[in-house]
Amino acid sequence: MKGVSVRDLYKTFGSVVAVDHVSFELQAGSFLTLLGPSGCGKTTTLRCVAGLEQPDGGSIRVGEHLLTSVGEGVQVPPEKRGMGMVFQSYAIWPHMTVFQNVAFPLQEQRVPTRQIRERVMAILATVGLEGLHERPAPHLSGGQQQRVALARALVSNPDVLLLDEPLSNLDARLREEMRFELREMQARLGISTIFVTHDQLEAITLSDHVIVMQGGRIEQQGTPRQVYASPQTRFVMDFLGQVNHLPARVVRAADGGYAAQLAEGDGDFLVPLPQDNGWQEGSEVVLAFRAEAGQVSGPSNGAQLTGVVAAAVYMGSFVEYQVQVGSTRVRVPGPVDEQLPLGAHVHLTIAAGAIQAWPKEAATGARGGAVGRESLPTSGGGG
Repeated sequence: MKGVSVRDLYKTFGSVVAVDHVSFELQAGSFLTLLGPSGCGKTTTLRCVAGLEQPDGGSIRVGEHLLTSVGEGVQVPPEKRGMGMVFQSYAIWPHMTVFQNVAFPLQEQRVPTRQIRERVMAILATVGLEGLHERPAPHLSGGQQQRVALARALVSNPDVLLLDEPLSNLDARLREEMRFELREMQARLGISTIFVTHDQLEAITLSDHVIVMQGGRIEQQGTPRQVYASPQTRFVMDFLGQVNHLPARVVRAADGGYAAQLAEGDGDFLVPLPQDNGWQEGSEVVLAFRAEAGQVSGPSNGAQLTGVVAAAVYMGSFVEYQVQVGSTRVRVPGPVDEQLPLGAHVHLTIAAGAIQAWPKEAATGARGGAVGRESLPTSGGGG
């Protein structure tokens, strides 16, 4: 097993900066995900690691081997990097059988025929394609094609596996199944893996380490729990999960510190603010909390709002309510046993510690508003 070290990676396309001084470490045998919206630089970063793009700055190492160094003029070609890659389109050759598709990299390496057959059959068993080696590629389902592409990437025993949104072409049910199969296989093989996706659920469920990217830069990195539960920027919080926003203003609290008070609606609802972030009384802020942190019923062990039920949708295991708070609608779950009628006045309970405050100007910036990592999360105030 070998790790990957990326240092100060920089890549432009004309006047567009695609990757802006990105650095990260992939620990040997672990699963790292580059997560972000389209155009954030995640795929370009992956292609630089693969050697398919030549960066304008920075370096890339696998173990002790230097693969890319702009400063030293090093650029090892893709086929000599010891990496396997699965593309979004799978790139399965339709005129070949399953066996021929998977065997192709070994034939290019001039591996003896007997070894080719042994290794191909072994890897087909690993990815669950036993008995399908003679099937023509066009006769495969989407899930089977994905497995063929994965087998082809693994058959050469690469040091690193690179995955560029390999599940995006699958239907929802098969995609969920393949997530768990992929993670189980990666852990069993112990292969260092870099995975690219825009799907937050894939990133959270598959990864040991998540890197959230935006505008070619790293917004935040850490374990899935760290990134989801303690977002360091407004962008990260909004990108991961369903988030509600409420306009508020900074006021002086009774203890002499600062708090955020709703700009409209329940004026008694206060959220204490961290005291070392340069808040100014009267300035506008945004209060943000994830939908699952709120409920329209249950014990009052957190901050409370009042509002009116504007819409309700049965979701199977819960009812999703849209509650009108002033001029803003917030979305929260509720129990299915007794659905609240439209127009009902309700108390909305938000779990203590789930509310975060961001300067209003951060709402439209490319990068999230910085209230400082040490201030997160803010605790909910009583109402």
